Amino acid sequence: MKHISRMLISMALLFGPYGPLALVQAGDEPSVAKEHPAKRIIALSPHGVEMLYAIGAGDAIVATTDHADYPEAARQIPRIGGYYGIQIEKVIELNPDLVLVWDSGNKVEDITRLQALGFKLYHSNPKTLEAIAHELQDLGKLVGHEAEANRVAGDFLASLTQIRARNQAKPEVSVFYQLWSSPLMTVAKNSWIQQIIQVCHGRNVFYQAASDYPQVSLENVLLTMPQVILQSRDEGNVHGLDWSKWPEIPAVKGGHIYQLDADLLHRAAPRALLGVQLVCDALDKARGPEPVNKKPVNKKPVNKEPVGNEPAEKEPVQTRPSI
Repeated sequence: MKHISRMLISMALLFGPYGPLALVQAGDEPSVAKEHPAKRIIALSPHGVEMLYAIGAGDAIVATTDHADYPEAARQIPRIGGYYGIQIEKVIELNPDLVLVWDSGNKVEDITRLQALGFKLYHSNPKTLEAIAHELQDLGKLVGHEAEANRVAGDFLASLTQIRARNQAKPEVSVFYQLWSSPLMTVAKNSWIQQIIQVCHGRNVFYQAASDYPQVSLENVLLTMPQVILQSRDEGNVHGLDWSKWPEIPAVKGGHIYQLDADLLHRAAPRALLGVQLVCDALDKARGPEPVNKKPVNKKPVNKEPVGNEPAEKEPVQTRPSI
């Protein structure tokens, strides 16, 4: 059951709607926060917890939801719900001065009720990798950790730029991302995972699918012949499909099927860069070793036989560079 619930959390991040319910929306200027920074925070998402710890505000979190497990200290935070709903009475008892809500992971009716009760809400819904940095800066203003948030956000964007630059000149690799095995599901052009594949200069074989998270058939995968198959490392996902039955697929034939940490791939937090690097490393393995640019070898000149009084040419003295 544990791997199923974790899968549902990942799916919530990837699938959910983004409604206009926020009192403080991502990207808005949290102007009041500078005078009254939040000291008691409820973070209703695993990625929200990670962001707060990343900017040094983890100690202010008084409650969170299931699967908020990073960093290690986050495991000690009291739980007040999950994808199935939030215990509103617990929120009232804790009386937070800021609640980080997650439109695609919290129930709409719970968010609506929290707003009606007068709690200050911040809707954390990063849709792009760059948006992670922007939300870190927003949260820094809301909790009085602006300098640290700006530093973490700047480092994040700089690292993302470097990873993207390193990979764009590499050969493109075709990729099938196995979001789930039964039913077989993948990702398309507007998905969270698609931008990670793009950073690593991969080509998503289902990029043009009609929906962002389509259900596909094995026959369709066989037609695309991907060079790499990526799977989230959830037990039900990995063991739900035996790809060895189709050795004609290049990814199967070459042994390029990789199981990656779902939290790093699906969670919109600073650690997402680790997930990006995992994908890039997997694609590099399929590309093989980079060609070595060999320097031309200088051939030794052939001695000519002397003609008449003409002296023979001598070989030039080869000097060895000092090490």
